Amino acid sequence: MSTDVELAITGMTCASCANRIERKLNKLDGVTATVNYATEKAKVSYPGTVSTDDLLRTVEAAGYAAALPSTEVVDDAPERDPLLQRLLVSTALSIPVIAMGMVTAWQFTYWQWASLVLAAPVVVWGALPFHRAAWTNLRHGATTMDTLVSVGVLAAFGWSLWALFLGTAGEPGMTHPFRISIDRTDGAGNIYLEAAAGVTTFLLAGRWLEHRSKRQSGAALRALMELGARDVGVLRDAPSGGQSETRVPIDQLVVGDAFVVRPGEKIATDGEVVEGSSAVDASMLTGESVPVEVRPGDAVVGATVNAGGRLVVRATRVGADTQLAQMARLVEDAQNGKAEVQRLADRVSGIFVPVVIGLAVATLGFWLGAGGGATAAFTAAVAVLIIACPCALGLATPTALMVGTGRGAQLGILIKGPEVLEQTRRVDTIVLDKTGTVTTGEMTVHEVVAADGESVDDVRRLAAALESASEHPIGRAIAASVDRRADVEDFANVEGLGVQGIVEGHAVVVGRPRLLEDWAQHLDADLAAAVERAQGEGRTPVAVGWDGRARGVIVVGDTVKPSSAEAIARLRDLGLTPILLTGDNAAAAHHVAQQVGIETVIADVLPADKVAAVQRLQAAGKVVAMVGDGVNDAAALAQADLGLAMGTGTDVAIEASDLTLVRGDLLVAVDAIRLARRTLATIKGNLFWAFGYNVAALPLAAAGLLNPMLAGAAMAFSSVFVVTNSLRLRGFRSSL
Repeated sequence: MSTDVELAITGMTCASCANRIERKLNKLDGVTATVNYATEKAKVSYPGTVSTDDLLRTVEAAGYAAALPSTEVVDDAPERDPLLQRLLVSTALSIPVIAMGMVTAWQFTYWQWASLVLAAPVVVWGALPFHRAAWTNLRHGATTMDTLVSVGVLAAFGWSLWALFLGTAGEPGMTHPFRISIDRTDGAGNIYLEAAAGVTTFLLAGRWLEHRSKRQSGAALRALMELGARDVGVLRDAPSGGQSETRVPIDQLVVGDAFVVRPGEKIATDGEVVEGSSAVDASMLTGESVPVEVRPGDAVVGATVNAGGRLVVRATRVGADTQLAQMARLVEDAQNGKAEVQRLADRVSGIFVPVVIGLAVATLGFWLGAGGGATAAFTAAVAVLIIACPCALGLATPTALMVGTGRGAQLGILIKGPEVLEQTRRVDTIVLDKTGTVTTGEMTVHEVVAADGESVDDVRRLAAALESASEHPIGRAIAASVDRRADVEDFANVEGLGVQGIVEGHAVVVGRPRLLEDWAQHLDADLAAAVERAQGEGRTPVAVGWDGRARGVIVVGDTVKPSSAEAIARLRDLGLTPILLTGDNAAAAHHVAQQVGIETVIADVLPADKVAAVQRLQAAGKVVAMVGDGVNDAAALAQADLGLAMGTGTDVAIEASDLTLVRGDLLVAVDAIRLARRTLATIKGNLFWAFGYNVAALPLAAAGLLNPMLAGAAMAFSSVFVVTNSLRLRGFRSSL
């Protein structure tokens, strides 16, 4: 029998770190582990022959730290961000170093020594995270972007120290003139402090942006758990007999307690109605826009909203057993199980770094063997490391992401991080929630059918006047369809069926067709056909009668957004297969799908079923994008390869997604995928040219022909190209 535990991991700097820890843990007998770089957690299943101490020691042996889950309450107070402090200090120190190194006119008498004073803290303290990661990688025979950064920065700084203290670079009045030529040199007058400080600062900026995105990964769970009620009115036996209501914190509620839910309040926990009837807004759970009618004996779910009358509910599940808690676990499991895309720079660096180091060693050996002398041999070897220093590489991802996300923000698209972008190119299936995504998610009047000889305006006016006194969501939709409403007398709610009262001297009844039948107000053929047609389309027919006769039917339901059909067509043009996934009934789902051009429909699903549907598609080899807006979509958004949340939806859905669409228009999803793909293509192009310029100069460095201005020009030109290429994203045009 195995036991599950979740470990908190610290010290990871990239996705390859997570892969290394995962491999180490899985080597233990009977252990199955998945490590999530984004959430910095390891989910481990282990047998009785393995202890938690064994797991912790294994992680530590891999060069990282691990801890068991803490039971302490997390303090939400703002905390210091050491990475941001490191970035700000490094930026302030690096700017003058870069300026003096690049502009000859600013190179005053002792400028090189001033550069050393400013650059040293950046190289030693600012780049410390990269040095630590490089050392950890070295101990385990691996290389990543951190290795390349550390080696390049230390080589540039070390050579600068040698040139300043033992060479001629430290002489008063030394300058780097703007001269590009290929000359063999001993390097004694060359310093590269601006490269060492600049690369460190650029990459710290990228690391901080990534870190900020990672810190938000747990916000979906916190937002989900905050949806529940804070306190509840529990019915207790009074000393004098009978029962009295007492407000208690939600954590004091136990199974079997009876509690009161007033109109507009959240239901405190899962339970069974023992008294009263009402309409419950369960869209949080089911996604269905039509409220659910409940009466004694019906089950209700915690965090759903009582939209009608007073209810007394007996608690059947509390705490971790509730459906809300189960939804939180679904979201967390989906996040843990979602494989993080390893950063492209790390993958390229895994090949590039060993090649560069091997070339540097070979260069050193060649020149020593050729009798070129130790100074010339060492100069050429270090020059190889310096020209490989990833200045443009440090700009490649942050600049494209900055411009792409900035343009996205203008268009109402928020991209959470660079790791999101790679999935957009691979996605081939897009799953769409119905309510609030394809449709408006709001109840509106679609049709008013009047009986023979009656006026449509009279049916609408009298029904709206009577429903204006109702708290039912369907009643509110009917009331909102008329600007001015008449006064109502003797208003009464007929439990679970409708309402009645006196309007303009008429005895009016509005509600389910069955209510009018009970009053011997029979629907004629046209009205009966309207009821059947509405039910077939998944909409709600409301019968209206007065003065002893059925006068009309008002059809209420959700409405398809005007741009949804066009958006579906454009998603198909992007190579995506659309699927409608909803908790609504099959009739309503198929009616909406037919309107917008979707062929595949999955209806009548709960949150767990939505996750399972996404998993089935993934198991079939599909790369799945999910678009949703509700709490019930959060787990599926996290499970999908790419999650897109409507910004008009809940915080839980937004936090669980990869892309947020600020506007509630499905066409923005088209723009989001197009922009993300374009941004990814730009990043890949930047990385190619960033490596390309450096690789082209490597032969010159190995030949001992690396002039400092040639090296600087190559770095500057590659950086300018990367920035310019990224700025092209500002011209991205919206579909709207």
